[in-house]
Amino acid sequence: MSPMAGALGPGRRRRPLRRALGEAGTAALGLVLLVWSLLPVYNILLIALDPEEGEIEFDGNIWPPAPSLASFRAVLTQQARYLEDFWRQFGNSLYIGLATMVLTVLVASLASFAADRMRLSRGPLLTNAALLTYTVPASFLVVPFYRIMARYGLANHAFAVIAANLTFASPFAILILKHYARLIPLELDEAARLDGASVVQVYRRIYLPLMRPALAVVAIFALILAWNDYVYQFVLAAAGNWTVSVTQAQLFVDVDAAWNAMMAAAILYALPPVVLCFALGRYVAAGLRVGAADL
Repeated sequence: MSPMAGALGPGRRRRPLRRALGEAGTAALGLVLLVWSLLPVYNILLIALDPEEGEIEFDGNIWPPAPSLASFRAVLTQQARYLEDFWRQFGNSLYIGLATMVLTVLVASLASFAADRMRLSRGPLLTNAALLTYTVPASFLVVPFYRIMARYGLANHAFAVIAANLTFASPFAILILKHYARLIPLELDEAARLDGASVVQVYRRIYLPLMRPALAVVAIFALILAWNDYVYQFVLAAAGNWTVSVTQAQLFVDVDAAWNAMMAAAILYALPPVVLCFALGRYVAAGLRVGAADL
């Protein structure tokens, strides 16, 4: 063996060991983060399966001795306390969430198309200025939003909540679409216009189809933002337009709340965003592959 080979041998042997240790450390950290993230979800399931109104949570058990689906049955049949109007509240949540998602995708796609693809002189300045809304805590804007909605006759209406969610979702959605649109050559737009395509046709037939991965991300972001909202739904919507998330707050004002039924309602309430994430996941994965290839 030559001296050079002998000198390089131990170093080469150490590299696979370092790589293996790095991968093991990454896997261990990922496992810890996964357990930490899923622990609250497991806690919700644990309480929902308890037939004794969630008392198992306070007994230190890690699994109910006699798990039961009675709480889910009570929610589905609207027989639990505070959940007598569960399906109407669930419909309100669905309406607000889907309307926020659709309007955010529409507004953000039109704004990013106009600012970048149409080469407006002040387009980037306008879209970046919208990000300033994130410098003010959302809770500080509740009173101004309420006064504006009351002035326009929208107070205690579901559309007031949709407008507020749209305001907070649009700036970040525009930012995502702007960065993804840079992967699409402007020559495609110019070629379409040379062939006689109008601006609307370029938007519909070129921009939107090529932007599907980014639009999927924006749709998921907007729905989850509206789905998790509580403050604006509580302040801007009347009692008849309350959502499931607002109803869940009743747990903290009742000393004898039916915890298992409320946690079962929380599990059912979490299903639509999960379904949407799985439905749009292939578009998001396609976008990640395109972005990685571009890098």
